[in-house]
Amino acid sequence: MSIVLHGDGFLARQNLINILLQTAPITVMAVGTVFVLSLGEIDLSIGAVVALSAIIAAVELRDHGLVAGIVAGLATGLVVGLVNGLMVTKLRLPSFLVTLGMMGLCAGLSQRITQLQAVPSTDVAFNGLFGSGSLAGISTLILWSAVFVLLGHFVYRHTRVGAHVLAAGDNVRAARVSGIKVDRIKIGVLVVSGLSAAVAGLLYTGRLHGATYTLGSSDLLTVIAAVVIGGTRLFGGRGTVVGALIGSLILGMLNNGLILAGLSDSEQQVARGLIILVAVALTLREDKS
Repeated sequence: MSIVLHGDGFLARQNLINILLQTAPITVMAVGTVFVLSLGEIDLSIGAVVALSAIIAAVELRDHGLVAGIVAGLATGLVVGLVNGLMVTKLRLPSFLVTLGMMGLCAGLSQRITQLQAVPSTDVAFNGLFGSGSLAGISTLILWSAVFVLLGHFVYRHTRVGAHVLAAGDNVRAARVSGIKVDRIKIGVLVVSGLSAAVAGLLYTGRLHGATYTLGSSDLLTVIAAVVIGGTRLFGGRGTVVGALIGSLILGMLNNGLILAGLSDSEQQVARGLIILVAVALTLREDKS
């Protein structure tokens, strides 16, 4: 009963706002993942990129200031995405294997850079811009997720890039014959995925006022589940950015409800995993039918 109690439980205004804040990094990554899955590829490195980008940004922020921190964090995601894209297109390797290896590489670097130590973020401007601040009474976390959803939806539905992503994901051979530069599209979407993970890392850093190698460690499954539940086809050819937002919010509400129900950490993980598996299985079954 306490889960849905209006004044003190799930429906409390502050609790609903907390759900939006907690799901903001997931939503940002989900936008990038819509493009990747719609193309028939996958990026398993996003969770590790979150941690690596956050740590590098926090270190540069501490040593060289605001601009250096932001640029370094974003550049980390860009470089990782570019390397993933080049390996997939030039070496003709499956994105599953490439990004799986990149996940391990980024995770190892995240741990080695600071020797498993957390890096505090004491820059007020950075923390305000990427998590703790607000504009016209709206949290910057919510604003960042809104910007990504709106921009992602526009590019996906109303530009040639989005059309080419869908065409290549539906039938890559037909797309090549029609003149679409599929390799360039693949590199582009993997760069976008890396950048979205980097932004998520900055959001975590700004909100938590620090970075650690554990950031994003459990986000991969949540992001993919949110995107698939939202209506994006796992094997390419169809997707929706708005649906990814809805899927992210659904999983955020699920997680919040489990916490309010008083479940232990282990019970939450079991319940969350079972619900995600059932939801994704039902979604894929409907897609096949």
